[in-house]
Amino acid sequence: MKIALVHDYIKEFGGAERVLRVLADMYPTAPIYTAFRVRGSSCDLEFEDRKIIESKWGWLIKQANFHSPLRFLAPLIWGSIDLSSYDLVITSCSSYFARGFKVGPKTSVVAYCHTPPRFLYGYETSINLMKYWIVRVYAVVVNHFLRIFDSWSSQMVDIWMVNSKNVQSRVMKYYRRESVVVYPPVQVDELIKVSKETEKEDYFLIVSRIVGAKGLEEAAKAAQRQGFSLKIVGEAVGFSRIEKSLKRIKGVELLGRVDDESLRKIYAKARGFIALAKEEDFGITVVEAMAAGTPVIAYDGGGFRESVIDGETGILIKGTDEKTIEKAMRRFNKIKWDRKKIVENAKRFSRDEFVKNVTRVLDKIIEK
Repeated sequence: MKIALVHDYIKEFGGAERVLRVLADMYPTAPIYTAFRVRGSSCDLEFEDRKIIESKWGWLIKQANFHSPLRFLAPLIWGSIDLSSYDLVITSCSSYFARGFKVGPKTSVVAYCHTPPRFLYGYETSINLMKYWIVRVYAVVVNHFLRIFDSWSSQMVDIWMVNSKNVQSRVMKYYRRESVVVYPPVQVDELIKVSKETEKEDYFLIVSRIVGAKGLEEAAKAAQRQGFSLKIVGEAVGFSRIEKSLKRIKGVELLGRVDDESLRKIYAKARGFIALAKEEDFGITVVEAMAAGTPVIAYDGGGFRESVIDGETGILIKGTDEKTIEKAMRRFNKIKWDRKKIVENAKRFSRDEFVKNVTRVLDKIIEK
């Protein structure tokens, strides 16, 4: 079959892009179509071996982070991409839609949904620009039409795959579509191997894009009061000023983006892992930490509920304020963690399981 891959955009390399990486490995001849591509970015470097085709609007929307305020162009951006010559299109879709492209009468479309666009349906986003009145007015006008586009383009999909039961419920709520849960791929085997060879050190770890809605400052202050250092792996994103605030907190070490081999060692050496995003779609980093034998403190919501077993592989907390995080750290220190149980739980989310489940779904298309 002639296959094409579609992804929101090629810029930062995060959990959604790791899924795209595995899909690209599964279908090595498939080109990747995208809204825009930032050459030399962390994501671009990860896909140097692939043919990437950006929309004709790419030159505009990638200038000075305009891709976010220019989301209203989404119907034009995706409508300018013609995939009618392909038999199968697999789209990796999230905040930038990655749907609405042209297809032929015999083209099958399979969507791997990380989440319906969070900003359209009232979910907390990484950068809260809604505090500005002019942005709220803009959102009321633009988001109405974008919801119409989002709903319309969702009906072009033949089969929906979602990264968690959490997102499955959103797809049903907003699109009225059934979906299949296929948990995203985690490099479990590599992490387990590193953890066996690594001694623990006395620090907590966060792996996250440095943005305001991830509870980073609260975790840093709580760790400081409890006498722990905190390492944060991740890049600053967009207009967020959180990076400067974190640098002023004693005991915080910002590591930026690190290569996979270094990250595995950082996971394995950590005393514990912290994940505080509210309503996280799934949360690959939590599974990566557990695969490395590291217990977690995670917000009790979203996809974290599907991967973390409270009291056995980590601690689920009801809030992300400093006092709640401190209380969790004290409880964390009283538990004798069983590395084998933590690692065994993470094996449910391996790359092999992902490939097997995606293949099973796509076989339904190929057999037709």
